[in-house]
Amino acid sequence: MTALKGRQIDAFLTKPDLSAGLVLVYGPDGGLVSENAALVCRQLAEAMGGDRDAVISLHMSEVEADPQRLGIEARTPSLFGGGRVIRIRGASNKLSATLEELLSEGADVGFVVEAGDLKPADSLRKLAEKRADSRALPCYADNDQAIDALIRKSFAEANIQTEPDLVPMLRDMLGNDRQVTRREIEKLVLFAGEGGTLNRDDVVALCGDNAALAIDAVVDAIGTGHAKKFDDALTRAMAAGTDAQRLLIVSLGHFSRLRAMRAERDMGASSDQIIAKAIPRIHFSRKSVFEQQLRVWSDESLASACARLALAVGEVRKNPALANAAARQAMLAVCLAAARR
Repeated sequence: MTALKGRQIDAFLTKPDLSAGLVLVYGPDGGLVSENAALVCRQLAEAMGGDRDAVISLHMSEVEADPQRLGIEARTPSLFGGGRVIRIRGASNKLSATLEELLSEGADVGFVVEAGDLKPADSLRKLAEKRADSRALPCYADNDQAIDALIRKSFAEANIQTEPDLVPMLRDMLGNDRQVTRREIEKLVLFAGEGGTLNRDDVVALCGDNAALAIDAVVDAIGTGHAKKFDDALTRAMAAGTDAQRLLIVSLGHFSRLRAMRAERDMGASSDQIIAKAIPRIHFSRKSVFEQQLRVWSDESLASACARLALAVGEVRKNPALANAAARQAMLAVCLAAARR
């Protein structure tokens, strides 16, 4: 079996243990698939004595449009000497038979094939896993540890200094798509410059979803009973293009979630325990705000808040022309209820 796992993948990407044959890079994380395939192409081209940038790149649609194309490319000697590397994007199981035939010929060719989330029974994956001259590299979404390591490594390579909590904050903003993560990190590195510094404000300004941050500010102001903060946050959110119905629905979801968390607190769990295991995860910058809301609101008052917001959602759907006024009135009423507690 030549299906690589864990550290075997990292070792192979650093120094491939074959110079010709098939490398199947597949998985649900398209960004990571593309990144790893590009790295393999450079490594194979160099190992085969050719120009590491002289890689023939094809898409599956091109192969299907001209079935002879791949065979011609594979059997044509390199003008620069050394072996040839052929990269095929968007591959499907239709490629399996042609690849098996070309591999059996023993040509000095490295096929780097990119595919989606293949199942064990898929012929392309079975081909890569059964042959000694092939490797299968699965690419799954990065976990928190992998994203942290990628961020720290990128900043270290550029000698960029950061605030202590900046890496986990950035990780939570980026999610786990490798391509998106790379783009955002590159943006930050370019902004800071070699040997520069980054702080939380820089990250929020460059990578934060400003609309999402504005909505968080609205619901947190409502939940803590700060009318002035609510008015300012609502104005910013609407200026960013967030419609009233979305604000009401997000607010209703927030208070429904808060009610479920409050029920856990009433059963004896601590606020720290509840917040730590909350899904979706609560960013550490909002932890104190959630703790405050769990203290302020009772189950009964949260039920009333949810009912008031649900009623407003219905009103807004019936009368879109009055959406802004109805939303503001409902959310302000809940905000003032928190202020009285």
